[in-house]
Amino acid sequence: MIRYGGDYNPEQWPRAVWAEDAKLMREAGVNLVTLGIFAWAQVEPAPGEYDFGWFDDVMNLLHDHDVDVCLATMTASPPPWLGHRHPDSLPVAADGQRLSYGSRCHLCPSSPAYREASLGLVTRLAERYGAHPALHSWHIGNEWGCQVPACYCDLCAAAFRRWLSDRHGDLDGLNEAWTTTFWSQRYSSWEEILPPRRTTGIPNPAHTLDFAEFSSDALLACYRAETEVVRRAAPEIPVTTNLCNVMPNTDLPAWAAEMDVVSGDCYPNPGSPDGHLESALYFDVWRGLKDGQPWWLLEQAPSAVNWMGTNPAKQPGRMRRDSLQAVARGADTVMFFQWRASRGGAEKFHSGMVPHAGPDHPLHRSIRELGRELAELGDVAGTRVQADTAIVLDWRNWWALEQESHPSDQIRMMGRLRDHYDPLWKLGITTDVVRPTTDLSKYRLVVVPNLYLISGEAARNLASYVDSGGHLVVSFFSGIVDERDQIWMGGYPAPLRDLLGLTVLEFDPLLPGASTATSLGEATLWSEHIQLEGATAMETFANGEPAVTRHAFGKGAAWYLATRPAPDAMTGLMGRIAREAGATPAVPGLPEGVEAVVRVGDDVRHVFLINHTDQAFDEVPARGVTVRTERP
Repeated sequence: MIRYGGDYNPEQWPRAVWAEDAKLMREAGVNLVTLGIFAWAQVEPAPGEYDFGWFDDVMNLLHDHDVDVCLATMTASPPPWLGHRHPDSLPVAADGQRLSYGSRCHLCPSSPAYREASLGLVTRLAERYGAHPALHSWHIGNEWGCQVPACYCDLCAAAFRRWLSDRHGDLDGLNEAWTTTFWSQRYSSWEEILPPRRTTGIPNPAHTLDFAEFSSDALLACYRAETEVVRRAAPEIPVTTNLCNVMPNTDLPAWAAEMDVVSGDCYPNPGSPDGHLESALYFDVWRGLKDGQPWWLLEQAPSAVNWMGTNPAKQPGRMRRDSLQAVARGADTVMFFQWRASRGGAEKFHSGMVPHAGPDHPLHRSIRELGRELAELGDVAGTRVQADTAIVLDWRNWWALEQESHPSDQIRMMGRLRDHYDPLWKLGITTDVVRPTTDLSKYRLVVVPNLYLISGEAARNLASYVDSGGHLVVSFFSGIVDERDQIWMGGYPAPLRDLLGLTVLEFDPLLPGASTATSLGEATLWSEHIQLEGATAMETFANGEPAVTRHAFGKGAAWYLATRPAPDAMTGLMGRIAREAGATPAVPGLPEGVEAVVRVGDDVRHVFLINHTDQAFDEVPARGVTVRTERP
């Protein structure tokens, strides 16, 4: 069964609306809602004073209409009374400003007051609803780190020091890891160490790097604490939370390890001509977090959102394509924010499954049509996406790559990831997204965008993969620093030199808007001066120096890109490398703009064809989707 539904916020509506909602849900094929995400103030209007009666009624009503509940722990947005009585439960920004309540996500993960109040609520929820027949799953918090990824208060300073002690052991270890001999930064006591608050100039990059990981871990500790409570009450009920797009705010692999099933929220800009590539990448990232296990799309917009500067509506058919693209790339659950569009509040112009005009609106009719279609695709659930190519993404590298005082401030992880992902998508090659230490043996081709920070373990893993017959593509500014953001000595990229068969003598990044000529055409962003040490120059800069190299290594081959080719040239280059590697499109011969993904079960193949163009083709209509089921 494909689970289908959305966020349900009955506290925003009078009771008379609830019965209509339940009826409309059944008619629309909704079989799952996320309930209670922002209901804390309604169930605990004052400290320790709980009112669950109305919530009981909603749970029972949904169960009576065969709608299951992904029950939120309600802790994402504390009530005003918590921040008013306990100001230290509110987060502090890097400039020392304490943020106020009045929006959402206003919490300090290190605050004892927040921990006590949130776990008190979760304990009562677990005791009351752990055995309720409507309970399908637990939704812990909501979009952790989305709006406040880090808190810089004194409570977090103390927690950061404890985290650092566990990480580095003693002050000598910390001073060595942080290179505090530079700029007279050596610490002589733990009490001197603070979060990287606003300072006079460039902060210590290793300090900032550790704080980014600590901040993710601090939020994750809150998630774990809530998870322990609900698992004690209902150990058989799966636990998840919604990862917010794909951002550096939290270390997604670390979070996924604590989740029974990965869930995410996806909001591509409907006005962007390549929004479908962005969402495809997000889906592949989430699928890769648990080695290909099916995942849940917990939020998307039925049409427009409210938080972009300009919020275009989704064109007819776009909602269906977005939803089926998620299913094609591994989702077993398709949900929206939210069921009924709000009549007030900050998101009142965010579209809902039931719009302001009511259920006779064309948008709601399309919601019903999608529900019927997903019900017919029930046997897709549990199957897995087939891919023979992988792209590497590592969060500690992401944090380190975007530090200040680098050769270029234009090297941003998401953009560089798209430089490599988009050509593979255009070639029809389905791509898993993996960590650099993942077992890569099942892949014909592995692509490594800008792995500036690399561990010795990861470098050995990449070399072993190629030595055993794999084909690897590594892009510029990779293999530069270790886990502490200290340079790998011995010439760039020291841990990858033997694998790549070259030395980078000097970085020569390009100014914004500038380009450089290569045998592939114009290239932008970056160039390097390379000395070959066994590799062969496959493409060159105008001065004859290597721009793209290939090195036979063991039974395989490692390619290196010393610049950023134009998109069409990059697609051509990746196609050439993929053919050599034997990496093939999911469905060969498709027209440009038609996406194909295959999900495979024990005795079945589901082939999804998604047409993102205005032109109709034999197998798929314009802006349409075709799903073909094949059995032996």
